[in-house]
Amino acid sequence: MIKVLVVEDDPMVGKLHEHYLTQIKGFQLCDIVRNSDEALKIMQTKEYNLVILDIFMPGMDGLQLLAKIREQEYDVDVIIVSAANDKDKIKAALRLGAFDYIIKPFEFERFNLALNNYKSRYNLVEEQSILKQDELDKTIIHQDTDVEVTLPKGLDKNTLNTVWSEIIKIDGMFTTEEISAKVGISRVSIRKYLEFLKSLKLLSLDLHRGSVGRRFTNINVLIKMPISLIYIFNKGYY
Repeated sequence: MIKVLVVEDDPMVGKLHEHYLTQIKGFQLCDIVRNSDEALKIMQTKEYNLVILDIFMPGMDGLQLLAKIREQEYDVDVIIVSAANDKDKIKAALRLGAFDYIIKPFEFERFNLALNNYKSRYNLVEEQSILKQDELDKTIIHQDTDVEVTLPKGLDKNTLNTVWSEIIKIDGMFTTEEISAKVGISRVSIRKYLEFLKSLKLLSLDLHRGSVGRRFTNINVLIKMPISLIYIFNKGYY
């Protein structure tokens, strides 16, 4: 079992972590602490494999704690779960060796993906003394080319590719009608793909009503990335 320490000052989020961890096989939540000082104190007496770490906390923040963990050479991995979404904090966390970075608010699927990716790497490294390149590619890089595609009912992988390819060509906002015309499928169908992409936090949709009652949607692309990277950064649909 992978032993987990949660460092989170919000009791409700701590309970959420506890609930989610009970649904993922192979993990044991050992302790929840509310600040960095408590975390350093308990790590002196107990061993963990994984720390789930917030950044915004009273006193020493999560990045400072992560730096201390590295400085004191604790044999532990860290996944950041934080509302901090600015690039400097994300870059700092990754440079300090965070295995993954989840931005609050988050859904179980993203949390589940991060922990299962971690479990795959943990098991590989613990069980084998010599590793092959393709094994590293599938665990450390988090990219398994054999992952089965599981899209919501009614969505097609090739059509999703086409929709996203057209979307990332557009600068600024666009409407459902515009992307429907570019892809060549109905507005009803295109809305299903747009809602799916919205659920991955790749789009924001702003619904309006026109002067004669016709509804239309202004759409803004939040993140431009190849659709193949959705698996790596989101819910494992690719």
